[in-house]
Amino acid sequence: MGNFDFLKLEPKFKDFADIAILAENLMSIDNETAIINCRRAMEFAIKWLYSVDRDLVLPWNKDKLVGLMNTEEFKDIVGKDLWIKLELIRKLGNNIVHTRKKVTKDEATLCLKNLFDFMDFVSCCYADNYSRPEFNPNLIGKGNIKKIDVSDRDIDVEALIKENAKLRKELTSKREKQRKQYVPRPLELSEYATRKIYIDTMLNDAGWIENENWKNEIEVKGMPNKSGVGFIDYVLYGDDGKALAIIEAKRTCKNVEVGRQQAKLYADLIEKKQGRRPIIFLTNGFETRIIDNQYRERNVASIYSKRDLEKLFNLRSMKKSLDNIMVDENIANRYYQKGAIKAVCDAFGKKNRRKALLVMATGSGKTRTVIALCKILLQKGWVRNILFLADRNALVTQAKRSFTNLLPSLALTNLCEEKNNYGAHGVFSTYKTMMNCIDSVSNDEGSKLFTIGHFDLVICDEAHRSIYNKYKEIFNYFDAPLVGLTATPKDEIDKNTYEIFDLENGIPTYGYDLAQAVKDGYLVDYVSIETTLKFMQQGISYEDLSEDEKRVYEETFSDEDGKMPPIINATELNKWIFNEDTIKQVLRTLMNDGLKIDYGSKIGKTIIFARNHNHAEKILEVFEKEYPNLIGYAKVIDNHINYSQSAIDEFSDPDKLPQIAISVDMLDTGIDVPEILNLVFFKKVMSKAKFWQMIGRGTRLCPNLLDGKDKEKFYIFDFCGNFDFFRLNKGKATKNQLSIQGSIFSLEFDIAFKLQDIAYQTDDLIAFRASLVESMVNKVRKLDKSNFAVKQHLKYVEMYSNPESYKLITYENTLDMKRELAPLIEPEDDNAIALRFDALMYGIELAYLMNKKDGRRYKDLKDKVKSISKIANIPEIIEQKDIINKILNTDYLNDDIGINKFEDIRERLRNLMKYIPKSQMIFETDFNDEILSKTWNESDLESDDLKNYKEKAEYYIRQHQNEKVISKIKTNQPLTTDDIKDLERILWNELGTQEDYKKEYKDKPLGEFVREIVGLDMNAAKQAFSRYLNETNLDSRQIYFVNKIIEYIVQNGMMKDLSVLQETPFTDKGSVIDIFPDISVFAGIRTIIQQINSNAFIA
Repeated sequence: MGNFDFLKLEPKFKDFADIAILAENLMSIDNETAIINCRRAMEFAIKWLYSVDRDLVLPWNKDKLVGLMNTEEFKDIVGKDLWIKLELIRKLGNNIVHTRKKVTKDEATLCLKNLFDFMDFVSCCYADNYSRPEFNPNLIGKGNIKKIDVSDRDIDVEALIKENAKLRKELTSKREKQRKQYVPRPLELSEYATRKIYIDTMLNDAGWIENENWKNEIEVKGMPNKSGVGFIDYVLYGDDGKALAIIEAKRTCKNVEVGRQQAKLYADLIEKKQGRRPIIFLTNGFETRIIDNQYRERNVASIYSKRDLEKLFNLRSMKKSLDNIMVDENIANRYYQKGAIKAVCDAFGKKNRRKALLVMATGSGKTRTVIALCKILLQKGWVRNILFLADRNALVTQAKRSFTNLLPSLALTNLCEEKNNYGAHGVFSTYKTMMNCIDSVSNDEGSKLFTIGHFDLVICDEAHRSIYNKYKEIFNYFDAPLVGLTATPKDEIDKNTYEIFDLENGIPTYGYDLAQAVKDGYLVDYVSIETTLKFMQQGISYEDLSEDEKRVYEETFSDEDGKMPPIINATELNKWIFNEDTIKQVLRTLMNDGLKIDYGSKIGKTIIFARNHNHAEKILEVFEKEYPNLIGYAKVIDNHINYSQSAIDEFSDPDKLPQIAISVDMLDTGIDVPEILNLVFFKKVMSKAKFWQMIGRGTRLCPNLLDGKDKEKFYIFDFCGNFDFFRLNKGKATKNQLSIQGSIFSLEFDIAFKLQDIAYQTDDLIAFRASLVESMVNKVRKLDKSNFAVKQHLKYVEMYSNPESYKLITYENTLDMKRELAPLIEPEDDNAIALRFDALMYGIELAYLMNKKDGRRYKDLKDKVKSISKIANIPEIIEQKDIINKILNTDYLNDDIGINKFEDIRERLRNLMKYIPKSQMIFETDFNDEILSKTWNESDLESDDLKNYKEKAEYYIRQHQNEKVISKIKTNQPLTTDDIKDLERILWNELGTQEDYKKEYKDKPLGEFVREIVGLDMNAAKQAFSRYLNETNLDSRQIYFVNKIIEYIVQNGMMKDLSVLQETPFTDKGSVIDIFPDISVFAGIRTIIQQINSNAFIA
């Protein structure tokens, strides 16, 4: 008997029932295998759904689970909450397969529970006889694995569709009827308490007045029940006395979907009576959905205000089709701008979507494009109030200025500057300012102005970095169509950005990249001057210095004991040590090689990207020393200076100095200076998205800039290997991190979860867990429930304000808490340095409870303790002398010291962290640096479409090296005609077309393409040359030569050009003739090389 036995009652579920049962039974043996089979059962079930449900349409990537799961139709059918559960199964399964990552029993159990919920959903929707099953954790792993026969097979979804063709109409209809029965169980509260505590609060917050414009329990006649009478929970009225909306309220233990049909019947009766269909809100107090009779049912943060609803009906009466639009060419006249506008209108109109993402290169006119779009939407009656959001004041000011000039008829306000003009139809704001305004700004009647339906369109600038963390609550709050703008190349945007915009990964609503813009002549290309400086690459080595420099080095870096580091690592340069000659070399390269204006007499506008403020100031100091005649030519522009905007304005003016802006972060994005001719990267950039944003500072056209000639290119001086870094890999995606207080709350919750284990049920640890719970409850209770961001998570705020909710924490609870609560936790009135130490120690404690030793955190702890030990003359530090000595001078941390002692360390040392010196000593030197290399490179811009195919094909080959044909190529087995047909199917049908392949790889044979990616297996290579390594009497030079050939072929897959044998390392022991006096031996080796090459082709 098991949890999934109910599936066996329906023969139609045979394709996935046994796998689900197997997944549960495997829990007694192996968590990873159980999850893999959970994923497999889910995949088979999803494919079965596509085969029997006519509303599900196969996507282009139909063979991938992620493709099947991410279609709009599938998401609509399963719903958001269940989709999130399925996504967890998919991701955990993938992680196990690709990374061999071990998982916990909690994760495996959660996957199993999620699979159970999905199978219950499938049964509910498609079974002939549905009886709701209950999940019993005691049954997990109790079944007999040997009795289950599951063949190692896959499901061809297209074949399955043909097989189930006759069932599609019947089962689609069944799902449409039975879908409403699927009811998850939220928190239990009475319907009355739900209404009075939560729903009434929502209504009051939106400006509704009880018994004036909203009423309870309104009787309606004509319901299909015995009495023919029904009672609407809430009716919201307009000034004309007609119902604007109805609210169907359910207990929080009921999913809001339960009331959908009931609300529909009420709306039908009201529409019949008053001639206008009301909006429907479904709510259980924690979750609220809207059915607005235009878009699909969706979650909303609250109830619309009366003003919002009246505006909605007014706009609908004026709304015109977006099918045939005319773009104002005085605003946007370029083909791609028109294409972007039409793509958004098509998404909003024909496709009935509410989100669009425009990816357009810096300087291509994103703002003009969106202004022209707004004009159309205003003219067509789709919008009245527009919100434009950006993350910096300068970007907000710049956008508002453009709207004012190009769309003067729209009343505008900048909330960052104008505090008394909130009622304008075009509102411009930073995210932070809008977060503050939502709860604080009122209308003339004293009600909240910025209600959830106030705006009809939200425009999000730099969408790839602005829709996460606490600012994402703005987008969850305002229920308006969303247009995202970004200049980041579409392949560098985090996939979560596409998910938020309901788009397939890598495919925006419209994209226009730098490569195409350069080709079209709308932006200028760049040339990179990549310079390697010795110190920037190798660091400053004492041994490499002159005798005079060595004396300076000794005087500068020797400590009180006379010890000094043998080398200053390159990573430390420009962090705390500034070498003047290194900066001179950079400035001389710029001033000598940089693009100039005024017939070569003046360096063109230039941005130097510095590592930090001290670095920027040192660059300025050296510049003024080196070029004393160029007064005012260079200026530091960063967040450390007052009136930075005026400095930016001066730099932006072509007739004013400075010519060189030395910046730290401030000028990386957003600044629009067409006259820029030179960019200098004097710092490493780890994010490729940011790197391209910075490059975008130089791409704008500028007519007549160069002595009457137009700007045709700009120079990028790279002194830190950024281009090389991004050629080799993609760089690091910037993670969205919790605040320190959110991180501590998350760690406390995880520790409380782990302390439930029977091994930790001792009096002291029980007391410790109770103290953690008390701390967390207090933090949650401090949250302001009237704040709009908190209201969107009220279910969890209420739940975890009660200590009882912590008595039994599940793994699923920890995920909910990190998603719903941790980002809301407010800063504590405590020393920030002490809080960071708390986070460090809690991290160590959690690792201990998980049977891990976090070496990085242990080192960080020792470093901090060592720092305070050096200032032990402070009485508070002297008091903790014993614990400090134990940590530094004994194996105290290496022993199994336990949670109690970790807590002792945290409590005794946290308040000492404030004494650690806040800044590192700065050293300035002037050792002679040298340029090791300087290369001039044309840009390597490439088409996104081509890049997508290339990445897709190469990624597939790397990830499927165990497939038969790929494995044969890697292990040097001859290929057959059928093998080549398999490769053609993969590369020319599944991943793209033959034309896509030829655009990227020309006429390169498929086997050669694969071999170049996967290389040759080392054992296979040694086997091929075994005759010479094992049987032939070769001397040491000859064996060395053969081994170098093996290494080359293993790395490169084959050796097509034998001329490489005349180069190092093959000639390290002599030439081929020297090494092989008997040329017949070499001839045999050459034959083997040719055979290895030919095995990548048809035998």
